[in-house]
Amino acid sequence: MKTIFSGIQPSGTITLGNYIGALSQFVELQDEYNCYFCIVDEHAITVPQDPVVLRKNIRSLAALYVAVGIDPEKATLFIQSEVPAHAQAAWMMQCISYIGELERMTQFKDKSAGKDAVSAALLTYPPLMVADILLYSADLVPVGEDQKQHLELTRDLAERFNKKYNDIFTIPEVRIPKVGARIMSLQDPTKKMSKSDPNQKGFISMLDDAKQIEKKIKSAVTDSDGIVKFDVGNKPGVSNLLSIYSIFSGKTVTELEAQYDGKGYGAFKGDLAQVVIEALTPIQSKYNELMESSELDDILDRGAEKARLVANKMLKKMENAMGLGRKRR
Repeated sequence: MKTIFSGIQPSGTITLGNYIGALSQFVELQDEYNCYFCIVDEHAITVPQDPVVLRKNIRSLAALYVAVGIDPEKATLFIQSEVPAHAQAAWMMQCISYIGELERMTQFKDKSAGKDAVSAALLTYPPLMVADILLYSADLVPVGEDQKQHLELTRDLAERFNKKYNDIFTIPEVRIPKVGARIMSLQDPTKKMSKSDPNQKGFISMLDDAKQIEKKIKSAVTDSDGIVKFDVGNKPGVSNLLSIYSIFSGKTVTELEAQYDGKGYGAFKGDLAQVVIEALTPIQSKYNELMESSELDDILDRGAEKARLVANKMLKKMENAMGLGRKRR
C-alpha cells in the first residue's frame, strides 16, 4: 500500500474551499493509502502567532479532521511539534539546500515583499516541509496548485541527498485533487477562496452557522444577466457557485443549469445555501462534541506515538548517512 502525507497549517478556521479541495478527499484516500495527516503548527509560526489562539486553532483543526470523517483507526493524525524528528530532519535538509533556490520560492517572495523585518523562517521553512514528507517515505503528496513548487523542491532535495549520501528517500509524486482544487472567493471569483481573506464575505468557514452561510451565499458576486450557466471566462461568480452546488448535491453542472433555467439567481442561491447548510450541520455537531471530550486527545496521543516510531527510524538513517553522532545499528 502506498503512503500519502499531507499537512495543513492551524492558522485560522478551515474554509469550504479547503474542505472541498482537501479534507473531503482525504476521507476517500484513507481507504486506499497509508495516510499521515499532520497539523503543521511549526510552519504556522513562520509568521507571528498569538500562543493562546494558535493552541486553540491546533485543537480545532484536529477536531475538524475527525469530524469530516477521518478515521484514526485507518489514518495517522498528529501534531507536527509533538514529533521532534520533523525539526531535526529539517535542519539536515536545510544544510543541503541552497539560498538561491529558497529565495526563488514564490511564497517567500510574496510574503516578504515590501517588509522591513522578515523572519528567517519564511526563507528556510521549505526544508521543513521537505522533512515532513520524506520522514514518512511518502509516495504521494496531495497539494493545491500553489504548493507544486515546494513539491518540486522536495523531489530535488531528496534526489540530492540520495546521490550525495545514501539512497534512503522515496521520491514523492504530486497528487492534484480530482475536483474542487480551486474554489474561488465569493466576493472576487478571480481569486482562490482563502481563510486569510480580509473580506469575511469572501469565504465560508466550516464553522459558520446557518444564518452566516445563507447571508454569504446570497451576497456572493454574480453578474447582471440572471442566467445560471457555467462559463468561467464570462461568468466566474456563477460558475464558482455551480461548482460548489454540484459537489455538495451530487448533481452535474448540466443538470443544475437545466434545473434553474429561467429561475434567476435568487432561487439558485437560496437552494445552494440550504445544500451547504445540510452538509455542514452534522460535521459541526461532531466537531463540537470532540472539542469538549478527551477522545480527541486520545486520538492525537496515539497518532503522535505512531508517527514518532516511523519518523525516528528515518531520522536515524539520515544521521547515519550524514555521519552525525555515533554509528547506530
